[in-house]
Amino acid sequence: MDGFLHQLISGIATGGIYASMALALVMIYQATHLVNFAQGEMAMFSTYIALTLIQAGLPYWPALLITVVVSFLAGMAIERVLMRPMAMAPVLASVGVFIGLLLVFNSLAGLIFSYTLQPFPSPFGAGAPLLGGLVSRHELGATAVTLAVLLMVYVFFRFTSLGLAMRAAAYNPVSSRLVGVRVGRMLALGWGLAAAIGAVAGAMVAPVVFLDPNMMSGVLLYAFAGALLGGITNPLGAVVGGFAVGVIENLGGAYLVGTELKLPMALVIIVAVLVLRPSGLFGRIVVSRV
Repeated sequence: MDGFLHQLISGIATGGIYASMALALVMIYQATHLVNFAQGEMAMFSTYIALTLIQAGLPYWPALLITVVVSFLAGMAIERVLMRPMAMAPVLASVGVFIGLLLVFNSLAGLIFSYTLQPFPSPFGAGAPLLGGLVSRHELGATAVTLAVLLMVYVFFRFTSLGLAMRAAAYNPVSSRLVGVRVGRMLALGWGLAAAIGAVAGAMVAPVVFLDPNMMSGVLLYAFAGALLGGITNPLGAVVGGFAVGVIENLGGAYLVGTELKLPMALVIIVAVLVLRPSGLFGRIVVSRV
């Protein structure tokens, strides 16, 4: 029973990171109706920036805050420079840009920081496990940070005028322009916010998987599965889906398929959702009359 509880709590902690990345994917998808395949590599590069600042002598939390700000500005710059000129381009062209971004960030990280595995410090210490040995300090702390980020994002979109304007611009850009919303600026802010959330997710997962240019590839796949499971058109659903995938991954890896086949479980979830319920558990089904 203790083993099951440990896997469950650990899955919830891991699922929080997937939920953050899933939310970032959904934010880009709502704005562009495309999946940002470079989201994981952007988060990985941000984590290298945080490590560089920490190694330069900055405390962990100020280094992370600076990294989040830099990532936010970088996300806005990517939207302005690369994605806005592609607004009227074919879908395949935009997908090519996303894949190109993935390769660029991966190669730059390897060139600047090397492909060697590097340890990343945890701000929560390395003391004895908590809750009777069921969860490590980092797992518990990472879960708290993730929930805090998700709560702040919810409050921002639900109760602020800027958040409402961003939601409107993503949902119906034509009508939003008619009522005075600057849609281009809202989309740039959405990209920046997605990049900032990804930076936090990267910093939380790096102490577990170690830091290298390919560390977020599996995380992005799980996050994509979570976004599809919850509904890629529904931010709250994507968050729930991310937590669900984390639990399924841990319990399935421990009791069904083994740790070697945990990653293919994400592919199974993706295929099953696309075949059985493409809109996800909480997504909306859009019907167009032609």
